[in-house]
Amino acid sequence: MRWARWWRAPWWLVALATGAKSFADSPLLGSRRLNARGLHAVRVRLAHALTAQRRRRLAAAVPPHWREAFDRDGYVVVPDLLSPAELEAVRRTLSEERLPMRAHLQGDTITARVVLDRPAMARLPALERLLKRRDLRALFAYVAGTRAPPAHFLQTILGGAAPGDLPDPQVHLHADAFYSSMKAWLFLADVADNGRPLTYVAGSHRLTPARLAWERGRSLTVLEHGDRLSQRGSFRVEQEELPGLGLPTPTRFAVPANTLIVADMFGFHARGDAAKPTTRVELWSYSRRAPFLPNVGGWLLAPLAGSRGGLVYRLTDWLDRRGLRRQHWHDIGLQPAAAPDLGDGPPERLL
Repeated sequence: MRWARWWRAPWWLVALATGAKSFADSPLLGSRRLNARGLHAVRVRLAHALTAQRRRRLAAAVPPHWREAFDRDGYVVVPDLLSPAELEAVRRTLSEERLPMRAHLQGDTITARVVLDRPAMARLPALERLLKRRDLRALFAYVAGTRAPPAHFLQTILGGAAPGDLPDPQVHLHADAFYSSMKAWLFLADVADNGRPLTYVAGSHRLTPARLAWERGRSLTVLEHGDRLSQRGSFRVEQEELPGLGLPTPTRFAVPANTLIVADMFGFHARGDAAKPTTRVELWSYSRRAPFLPNVGGWLLAPLAGSRGGLVYRLTDWLDRRGLRRQHWHDIGLQPAAAPDLGDGPPERLL
């Protein structure tokens, strides 16, 4: 370690009590000696104990069949959420109207997003009504372990759209972090089994003794043997490891349009692979609670419910201009959300 890095030591210490997860960026989080003594395992256990405590306080508002499905599997599947007329109206808007869009390239896959802020909501009243449903809001809160409103986006995933041999890192089974968070997908077009479907290992959201031992083992070896994303705290897992963790074969969600899936991202999940270019169009929602807070919270972020995603983009733009943080989500202008036009040039140049 270079001595010049030690000015960051106070932050490294404070970060232990936050959701900081990168083993590569902190000599404390990445310390083999500290992790051999249980640092990572203690953070994992405490985060999950607090999440369980918060979920108990939020459970009563969730329809019992959804709560039981989530507690068992780590995800909830809700079919036929919109009426046929509402679904058609949403699809028409996404195909015909141009909305401000950003895009991000990973491997051969381009993900393009529109922040579902108040101006976008005004064009999509069916989605606005849907996201105000009390039962859905309760489900989102329960899975996330917080009443803080999720950020919502219209998302189009163009698999195999970029040239070159770099694989999409999201097709490798992984957990997002050492603690729970919520993501939800309302698929607005049919998802075929060869269409890079969401893939999830049922029951992998639970912190079992086997999973805790696996987490501890990975914390000791990830800097020497892990890939870049694992080193940053999003541990990858091989399918051959699942039986040893008492886990089943992953489920691939080849589902019809109008299906909602809400899942815990501590569970192992991936984007299914495919041998051809594919397109997925969806409403994507996201909520990640600071792991070591006991309260269910929500009131501070409630006024920002319709603008949080845009504020994060603008803040990161500002940091990027000053060389403090790289902005990975690049402005590609006004686009039809269901079929963004990325031009004819290499995506590396466009994005």
